[in-house]
Amino acid sequence: MSDPVVARLLADRDGFVARLAQLVACPSVSTDPAYADGMAAARSWWRGRLAELGFQDVREIAAGGHPAVTARWHGAGADAPTLLVYGHYDVQPPDPVEPWRSPPFELASRDGRLYGRGVSDDKGPSLLAIETLGAFLAAEGRLPVNVTVLLEGEEEIGSATLARLLDGHRTELTADAVLSADGARWRADLPTLTIGTRGLAAMTLTLRTAAKDLHSGRYGGVAPNALHAMARLIATLHDAEGNIRVPGFTEGVPPVTEADRAALAAIPYDVAAHDASIGMAPSGRSAAEFLERLWLRPTLDVNGMWGGYTGAGGKTVIPAEAHAKLSMRLVPGQEPARVVAAVTAHLRAHCPPGATLEITPTRDGSVATLLPAGHPLLRAAAVALEATTGRAPLMVRMGATLPLSDIAQRVLGIGTVMFSFATADEDFHAPNENWREGAFAEGVAAWVALLRRLDGSRRGDYAAFRS
Repeated sequence: MSDPVVARLLADRDGFVARLAQLVACPSVSTDPAYADGMAAARSWWRGRLAELGFQDVREIAAGGHPAVTARWHGAGADAPTLLVYGHYDVQPPDPVEPWRSPPFELASRDGRLYGRGVSDDKGPSLLAIETLGAFLAAEGRLPVNVTVLLEGEEEIGSATLARLLDGHRTELTADAVLSADGARWRADLPTLTIGTRGLAAMTLTLRTAAKDLHSGRYGGVAPNALHAMARLIATLHDAEGNIRVPGFTEGVPPVTEADRAALAAIPYDVAAHDASIGMAPSGRSAAEFLERLWLRPTLDVNGMWGGYTGAGGKTVIPAEAHAKLSMRLVPGQEPARVVAAVTAHLRAHCPPGATLEITPTRDGSVATLLPAGHPLLRAAAVALEATTGRAPLMVRMGATLPLSDIAQRVLGIGTVMFSFATADEDFHAPNENWREGAFAEGVAAWVALLRRLDGSRRGDYAAFRS
């Protein structure tokens, strides 16, 4: 016997796609002020849709940055848990535009996928979650639990003001757990739940070796080259095998145990296929080694390095300045401020004589998160996925960072369960971002099953997991 809420949602698939097209058409790029109108249009669209679906107190809140859209339905009673259902309406810039096969802000369908900027990260998954909640209200007049909706407008710029927003609106945003429509499934062919994310810190470097750029003929061989100096400085961060050589970088990181490695070895993964899919030479790593590096070890990467002349043709100068951007993905036990301090000390100690080095941290940083296996929302999500896929989900980690997880734990004292039906291979942040059309039916079934599973649960079940 089919579930009436599932049936209602599946019958309205064309309506869902039409609404998703309207949302994708709002160019809500948070990083570029030129897209302010697109950000406002997305907020307006969400306010209207949430009100249509029967949510109350639909409004915008802000803490100095792009506003978030919030709404609530708290009719399940004081004893029922309250979930903070999270998504984000902002997207990455469409650039470069040339490789797009269809306009980035026009939804297109090709070969079983929907294309458009933000369709996977995070407009499709967010809309799926909210439409499911609305279908419960339409079909049954209630939700199984109390729900507060939070649609953030700054996720793509590191959730810059989210901590202040949660703190400043603590009364209306307090909940027992976060259920996130963001976070992306690891793989489409394997039911998984993400229980851990890596943290993040970043910095920008400027190295100066002279007062101005110099003619490479008149000064070559006698004047220092800032790009050469920056290259030597960056090279000190790793050894020949790529291991991080910064003293203190891994302070607080627990060793990877044999039990950890055995758990990773039990997860099926085709490393050779991964290597081929991104055009890299075969690494020869086992699945366990690959996942250990991706989930359990920290990283230190150069995201960009530039200086001198980079335009068309040649310009024979000796650059006076060189620049680089570094980012660090962190694991449990690492504090962003300590890691930044360790990298800063290392760079200053290795700065070439006569050069000056300016180091600017570019974000507050996020710590890694790890959700306890016994968390009641995680257990319910696992049961829901097994019921809808026929397979018990594997508990996995994410090499990336979801700032919300750290911020919600730190500010509100609550854990986050990621229940996204995007998938990691859908080219979010890149041209031709896409979302599997099959994710709609899969996601609808799982979200309904999860909410059904929560019916009758009590706030007290979450008490032990609130800090």
